[in-house]
Amino acid sequence: MVRFLVVPQWQGSPAPRAMLLVDGASAIAGDLPRASTTVLDVPVEAGESLGTGVRRLSALLRTRELVHEAMTADTVVVGGDCSVTVAALAALPGGTDDLAVVWCDAHADMNTPETSPSGAFSGMSLRAVLGEGEPQLALAPGIPRDRVITVGMRDLDDAEVAALDDLVQLSANDLDDVNSLADAVEATGASRVWVHIDVDVLDPAEIAGVSSPSPFGLSPAALSAAVRALRTRVPLAGATIAGFAPRTPADAVEDLGALLRLVGAVA
Repeated sequence: MVRFLVVPQWQGSPAPRAMLLVDGASAIAGDLPRASTTVLDVPVEAGESLGTGVRRLSALLRTRELVHEAMTADTVVVGGDCSVTVAALAALPGGTDDLAVVWCDAHADMNTPETSPSGAFSGMSLRAVLGEGEPQLALAPGIPRDRVITVGMRDLDDAEVAALDDLVQLSANDLDDVNSLADAVEATGASRVWVHIDVDVLDPAEIAGVSSPSPFGLSPAALSAAVRALRTRVPLAGATIAGFAPRTPADAVEDLGALLRLVGAVA
């Protein structure tokens, strides 16, 4: 049975109103089945960088410990910021040797402490999945690049462009073919897959509650259909729904239809 792990972490985000991510995770949690949902009591304080180039590192490390204690197989992690996926993968039962990762995000999240304009770990999180960046947070070993597929990226920092060169990248238009994602994952040879969804991968016309909207994104219908098709061919090891940051309770209600469609696709 699928289990939901709600991780309302905000400290990895570069957004001025990063704590809205706590409200977003809570809003989604309110529509999840209580019996199979655990909400982590993560740090609320900002934390310190501990002499590194990662802002709020001490809080991120404490959340990572809590995720490690709570992770089980078949878990859907419900957000906060994107870096919760790194913590989940580090604690994934069975390890990651046979795993592919699908990273659905408008942004690349491929900075390092040396290239990041903000020092926010969310913007370094995919790079950490690859085993690169701050050693206290990066996966060890990282997921090989030939087992990572990105979906819907369209807002990149200059330093991230070259770092993406050898990854399989699917655009919003590529998902017009409902089998394109499943084909790409199956081609990696992986026997399981983790699907990470930052909700800003959706088009701003479909969802308002994101910190950095970017035009020309996916529809919830197209992404949900692609994930469902993927699951018929490659077993899902787990998933993340992250990045929901509604400005008001009314905005949260307005967006929940799209969000629950994504939850249904991964769960």
